[in-house]
Amino acid sequence: MIGISLPKWIKPHLYSNKKYTDLSIEELTDIKNRIKKFKSDNPLVSVVIPAWNEADNIFRTLSSLASSTTKNEVEIVVINNNSTDNTQRLLEELGVRNYFEPKQGTSHARQCGLDNCKGKYHLCADSDTLYPPKWIDLMIKPMERNQKIMGVYGRYAFIPPVGVSRFSMWIYERIVGVLVRIRMRNREFLNVMGFTMGLVTEVGRTTGGFKVKNVRVYNNTKDSKYFTEESEDGTMALNLQKKGKLRLVSNPRAVVITSSRRIVFDGGIWEAFKQRFAVHGKRLMEYITGKKN
Repeated sequence: MIGISLPKWIKPHLYSNKKYTDLSIEELTDIKNRIKKFKSDNPLVSVVIPAWNEADNIFRTLSSLASSTTKNEVEIVVINNNSTDNTQRLLEELGVRNYFEPKQGTSHARQCGLDNCKGKYHLCADSDTLYPPKWIDLMIKPMERNQKIMGVYGRYAFIPPVGVSRFSMWIYERIVGVLVRIRMRNREFLNVMGFTMGLVTEVGRTTGGFKVKNVRVYNNTKDSKYFTEESEDGTMALNLQKKGKLRLVSNPRAVVITSSRRIVFDGGIWEAFKQRFAVHGKRLMEYITGKKN
């Protein structure tokens, strides 16, 4: 569990107040040089990131992943999901392995990554999230050690928006942590979030992949005309459970640091809390007993 203060490792990857076009040649060259070792043609691990108009964010994610201290062969892959900004230009400038997915929606992008990745293990990341140096190795470790484990998921902490204290985020994360433990009894698949999850690639491919009936777009807020409660990450986790087990990676060195824009979209930290309390409060007995109300 991350404390009230954010970890020091994120500082080099924040590029405070900078957009892609603000980056210096030196900064771009630094990221590009670090990414070179994550382009293996025979990887054990594929780290796959969907991106839709993320030119001003994804370089931070790539910078953090390119600082990974892994002992394994890894490929970092970005799926450009029909972006109209400078996302493709940035990917080419940094030399990142990438694919273009014209069908709009997170599940289409993640499925494209699953179809094209080369690794035995598939880690899902997001373009607004920072990843600690040991994240890759810690996430695949349970699957390497136990062949019954088909999927893993991790914990996360938020970078607070301007004007919001980190303390309020910390309280929110602690409450979510309790909910995660409760849902592990009978609804563990609901704990799996696409920005820090992993799976055995071949099992993911043969159990339905990330395909869903109602495809989420990137701003999946309740007042959006595209809102759907069906998620590709939860669907994948549910399918994986048909073949084996899920495992929470609780090591604090695997906690990712993600943007708070999901909370901002919901109207702020307390509004987000109220919305989630209303939803999960009604389902609490379901999480405990496994029986729907």
